[in-house]
Amino acid sequence: MSFSRGPHTFQVSTNLFELNRQRLVTQLLKKFDQNIKGNYVLLEGGCENTRYNTDADEIAFRQTRYNTDFGILFFWTFGVHEPGCYGAIDINSGKSFLFPPKLAPDYAIWDGKIQNEKWFLNKYKVDQVVFHENGSKIIETLNAFNPINKLLLLRAENTDSGLVLEPPTKIPGLDKFETDTKILYPIIAELRVIKTDLEIEVLKYASKCANEAHKELMRHVKPNMFEYQMESLFRHISYYGGGCRHLGILVLQQRDVMLLFYIMDMLEHQMTANLMMGIFAFLIWDRNIIVMGKFTEKQKLIYNAVYRANRTVLKEAKPGIRWTEMHLLAEKIILEDLQAGGLLIGKIEEMLKKRVGAIFMPHGLGHFMGLDIHDVGGYLGDALPRSDKPGLKSLRTTRILKEKMCITIEPGCYFIDTLLDKAFADPELSKYLVKEKIEEFRGFGGVRIEDDIIILVNGNLNMNAELPRTVEEIEEFMSLNNKNCCGKQ
Repeated sequence: MSFSRGPHTFQVSTNLFELNRQRLVTQLLKKFDQNIKGNYVLLEGGCENTRYNTDADEIAFRQTRYNTDFGILFFWTFGVHEPGCYGAIDINSGKSFLFPPKLAPDYAIWDGKIQNEKWFLNKYKVDQVVFHENGSKIIETLNAFNPINKLLLLRAENTDSGLVLEPPTKIPGLDKFETDTKILYPIIAELRVIKTDLEIEVLKYASKCANEAHKELMRHVKPNMFEYQMESLFRHISYYGGGCRHLGILVLQQRDVMLLFYIMDMLEHQMTANLMMGIFAFLIWDRNIIVMGKFTEKQKLIYNAVYRANRTVLKEAKPGIRWTEMHLLAEKIILEDLQAGGLLIGKIEEMLKKRVGAIFMPHGLGHFMGLDIHDVGGYLGDALPRSDKPGLKSLRTTRILKEKMCITIEPGCYFIDTLLDKAFADPELSKYLVKEKIEEFRGFGGVRIEDDIIILVNGNLNMNAELPRTVEEIEEFMSLNNKNCCGKQ
């Protein structure tokens, strides 16, 4: 069986999640004596959230993220969409158990048919389904299949947010058995880093939807439109055309792009002529477009610098290369182009050591991507410890690239007042800065160009390759598709 939003949307096969469970069991068997039975993985799914103390749901339910709930890991393993579920796997046999909540009879009145065990078995291709009430029958069911020796629970710290996901504690009878919270997280996180072919197909589909929505924005953007209108259009195309329901998007005009992730007073500003607009879509990519369809010379300088950094990293990123090297390569290229444009003086190698690049690119070059927009595993395995140096400390991974990693390449160049003022006041940095020239870019905002790629031995898969890239391509696309940009909407 498979899941989709409709006949014209992508069919996500249950084989994807069956394969994930098989991969997990294969890795766990390396940790345990196969002669010792009764070792289980036990996972908790996400729960519905109500708005404050009302009985109204906050938003449409989805299995949530590591740093707020257990659901996304549960979803990776079982592919279950319903709230309030638990799942378990017997490590020795690979047998899978799904424990949906037993629903009250009134559910059938207000929400629809109450499904039975057979429905869940057919939908999710697990081996056994048992309904639970507040966690009851879970321990009893597992212990009846194979007397419990050890339960593997999830405890995970997100190295970006610092938030810790604690294991479930409210399952009746859990405290009577030995539990382990150290084994499970690094194994599943590492499995999430390396994508299967089935997962790559899902990512390609999401990218296609995002690409189409982005091009639609390019066709419609014009002066006097508001940010919220652009956001609305992006959401419409993504959901109506592709069934991509759970996404976030920031549409920011030039003065707000300089804040990287702008929140306050969002979506209240009108588009004006000669404005560069940034689109940060938490579906698959971010990109900049020009409202009037023509770049100014200043915009060309910065855009081309970032574009060259993006293209160079896209070519050089390959299995065996450490991601930190790619970040420094992107910095180097941007510094070279800023120097050629008269904004910097001095030796590029000195600037790299003094971290001048972080004045203009304070963020990391990219991040893993998957079920989470900033996916897990960035500081596992062969990762170097997180740096304390400007720019480098923002890297979301320092790992050596491997085949079938999904990672973003998103160099940027920003003119952020706080960073510029600090650099001008520092003699070790200001000697490289041509202040009068840089001052011309105050209020410019910034440019970031992202491509989402699958690392492959024989050349990376760029999932955003169909989008207009160069200055010339963007101007041509917008001139052909938006000839009446200054007319009525």
